[in-house]
Amino acid sequence: QLQLVESGGGLVQPGGSLTLSCVVSGFTLEYSAIGWFRQAPGKGRKAVSSIRGIDGITYYADSVKGRFTISRDNANYTVYLQMTNLKPSDTGLYYCATDLDPVGGGMVIDEYDYWGQGTQVTVSS
Repeated sequence: QLQLVESGGGLVQPGGSLTLSCVVSGFTLEYSAIGWFRQAPGKGRKAVSSIRGIDGITYYADSVKGRFTISRDNANYTVYLQMTNLKPSDTGLYYCATDLDPVGGGMVIDEYDYWGQGTQVTVSS
């Protein structure tokens, strides 16, 4: 059964750090792109970062470049999003998703077919 489960969210002060995890089952990371998406309160879902399955190429939204790092542990079926120097504008529900395409992914939300339930990140003093 295909499944994605996010964890690691929480409340953090501006300038702080969090690492989100996305544990997958039912497919292998080497053959699927994984994306992280954020939905701020009252707004639509937007791409934050992604990692391509076949070669591990990574992508980032301009707003998070230099602050967020996406990585994966194929053996443990886990993709991470390390977030540093967090800002209040990073607040939102963070989702991971896959398109089951080894050369797919990128930052186009419509390419992703399977989603987790999300983990809340709140950046506030």
